[in-house]
Amino acid sequence: MKKAVVCSSLEPQFNRQDIEVLSTQTVYDGFFKMVKYRLRHKLFAGGWSGEFERELFERGHAAAVLPYDSKRDQVVLIEQFRVGAMAADCQPWQLEIIAGMLDHEEESPEQVVHREATEESGLVLGKTEKISRYLSSSGGCSEVLDIFVSDVDSRLAQGIHGVASESEDIRVHVVSRNQAYQWLESGKIENAATIIALQWLQLHYQRLQQA
Repeated sequence: MKKAVVCSSLEPQFNRQDIEVLSTQTVYDGFFKMVKYRLRHKLFAGGWSGEFERELFERGHAAAVLPYDSKRDQVVLIEQFRVGAMAADCQPWQLEIIAGMLDHEEESPEQVVHREATEESGLVLGKTEKISRYLSSSGGCSEVLDIFVSDVDSRLAQGIHGVASESEDIRVHVVSRNQAYQWLESGKIENAATIIALQWLQLHYQRLQQA
């Protein structure tokens, strides 16, 4: 019978120095990359784990932004086809906030959301604030996503957008904050970044309206 380990501190017990990566092997390298790691790490009860393998899905890092019109209390959402949603038997056309991948290491998340806002909605972002940063699925994916909120004039958001060379077909929706939150609560919105952003907005919209 294993002895229970009592955690007496909120500080992490381990860091990267407590991991030994024995080997890495790229098993797929296409639009995305899959890397097999062989490694071991320290254990909470003391000592080291045995050697084990994990396949890691590497798709790069991303950034997303919720355009919010604080004067009219409206948000801008986009709708587009998502193959992952189709394969998961969810609604293939997802309601989302604007998002995109970092093209290179020198590009900042803030630069990404400004670029993507223009490409996906035709909007020019105003004052932008960081909401959160999270791992999309840390058990098997290295992607980190930064989320922002930005002040916009929602009257300028309309139409169909996207980059043709990337097979994007994106429709813009402008709805009230209350309507967007009702969609979240009913389960109509299934995208994690969008859920996080709308929940944050529901807690902070009054401050944004007073700014």
